[in-house]
Amino acid sequence: MSSNVRQSPAKRRLVVASGLDRENFEGSDIEHLVHFLEPDAALRFPLQNAFPLIALAFSDEGEADLREGLASINALGTIPEIPLQRIDADGKAESLALVRSLVEGGVGRLSRFTSSVTAELAILRRERETLLENYRALEDAFQARNWEPVAEIFAHDPYADPKDEGIGQLLATGCVEQLLPVSSLGVAGVALHLHSVPREGGELVVMLGYVENGEGVAEWTVPYAQLAANWNFLALPRACGGAARTLRLRISTTGTETVGLSLGYPIASERYTARSETPHPDLDLRPLAFRVFTGLPGVKPTRMPNMIAPTALLEGHFIEDYRLAVELLGQIVDVSVTPVVPEFQTVRFLEHENAVVCHPLPSGISAGTIGRAVEPGTISFSASAIIDHPKGAPAAVSFLLAPANSNARSEVAELARKGAAKPSAFFSGWREVTSEQAVNVNFQLDKPVREPMDLMILSRAVTDTVDFSWLKVSGFRLVKQSAGASNVRK
Repeated sequence: MSSNVRQSPAKRRLVVASGLDRENFEGSDIEHLVHFLEPDAALRFPLQNAFPLIALAFSDEGEADLREGLASINALGTIPEIPLQRIDADGKAESLALVRSLVEGGVGRLSRFTSSVTAELAILRRERETLLENYRALEDAFQARNWEPVAEIFAHDPYADPKDEGIGQLLATGCVEQLLPVSSLGVAGVALHLHSVPREGGELVVMLGYVENGEGVAEWTVPYAQLAANWNFLALPRACGGAARTLRLRISTTGTETVGLSLGYPIASERYTARSETPHPDLDLRPLAFRVFTGLPGVKPTRMPNMIAPTALLEGHFIEDYRLAVELLGQIVDVSVTPVVPEFQTVRFLEHENAVVCHPLPSGISAGTIGRAVEPGTISFSASAIIDHPKGAPAAVSFLLAPANSNARSEVAELARKGAAKPSAFFSGWREVTSEQAVNVNFQLDKPVREPMDLMILSRAVTDTVDFSWLKVSGFRLVKQSAGASNVRK
């Protein structure tokens, strides 16, 4: 190719020279391959689009300037040391043709390939740094999530429908069940939302258990005074472990008043709606308002007004609570032991209130017995008592569990004479009751009963008068448990 044909600029210049020798390269076959270093230091720029393989100089001044420029480039340590070749101006045509063959031949192709690999490595390095930055951002977010001691993993927010009638009656006469749509693994607590809470007069009973094998996890029996008209966090002493299972809540109340347990928004899945033995319009495709938390057990989530520990751990036991049937309550028999002959019926069943009246007398013990009311496996008993008259005198109430078909009057007489029950019976102790507010009597047995037992309701006077002392007992709730999966009902 003749020297007067203008060459197109090369993408990468493989020869470096001093700007003092520019006139010797102008019009040559390698002009498009040369990167010139300006003699003025203020105008020097780093190599751009240049990957020099050789440095060429035609004069002493150009060689000195080139050596100075290459020294500053070599100090960067980014490219190998560039060899410098001095060219005689008289034979520059042959020398420059040889240089062109060198840089555009095998060495040139190798240089262009190396330059391409270097560019690809730079791109890969930038992509790697971007990936590492994204990974660090994800890691920081994950660590920040783990730094929270308790994390919410599921929630059903409360929803107040103007047509709601409230499910208080369901809680008082039975229970409401709610499946939790999460794995039990790592669950450290559950929160329930209450839109209203009576100040006194009852308790909220919550039982948490597994669906697959019927085992219980924990039970909370919480007086209304410890509840808040907001979210209430029921904490576990240790998080659920082992195999992932399905959790179920069973919620009921004791006492004359009930809490306002909140329901959530309607959902499409009937499996996770709240259920009760008695149909209720408010439970139509609606779950309870609840939240499920994982993390460190015994730690209250932020913005929770309270944290409630379980009253009983039920791990390894199949738990079932049951109410005394109306038919059983209607079979109550008067077995009072008193020298006073009353002019009225002291023990009777109130059919329309599912309650029992046991009016005390000035001396002795008024008592009524219900045969075989307590089923085998029962571990606890609770009921609500109140003097059902505004001017009624206070009285004392107690419960006695005696072996089935035993002599009920003999059991009551033993208690009246010695102040203690027979070894084969269970006695709750006396609780004073007034007309001002209901009293919840909770009776926890040392061990589950093995055989059916009779339930006796007892009352006695605590003052000199028993006027209008209509002691009404209602809300009979019993809890039974059995160990091992073999006892689980199918």
